[in-house]
Amino acid sequence: MQIDTLAPARTPEMFPLTPHFCDVINHNIVKSEIEGGVYLPDLPSGTTVEVQTRNHTYTLVSCGQGTAIISGHPRYCPQPVKVSVNGSTWGGSLLKQGFIGRSMHLEFNHPDYSGPITTSRIVDVRPRAA
Repeated sequence: MQIDTLAPARTPEMFPLTPHFCDVINHNIVKSEIEGGVYLPDLPSGTTVEVQTRNHTYTLVSCGQGTAIISGHPRYCPQPVKVSVNGSTWGGSLLKQGFIGRSMHLEFNHPDYSGPITTSRIVDVRPRAA
């Protein structure tokens, strides 16, 4: 048996691309996985996460089932309030559900405001010491 040593080696893909999305969207999805963040549905209830954006630092406490208690914005949540967290966007209409990711914008629904609230770009996402 002869082995072809000139054949190009296959490079495994770290993250599968979606053929239904354009290259820009696939790039953003892969970039979000590399830059990191957290999936809210994966966090146990009671887990506290700090989300630092360009303009504010938010504190989120996971309540389970896509909800969290959030505080940190002088207008929308100066006091802790329970919200429904949609996920993160890149500033457009494409939403990465349940994900809170660096270089993205957190999107949540507040009980006192109509429509989703979108934060400025997320700089860091980190667990907060209890």
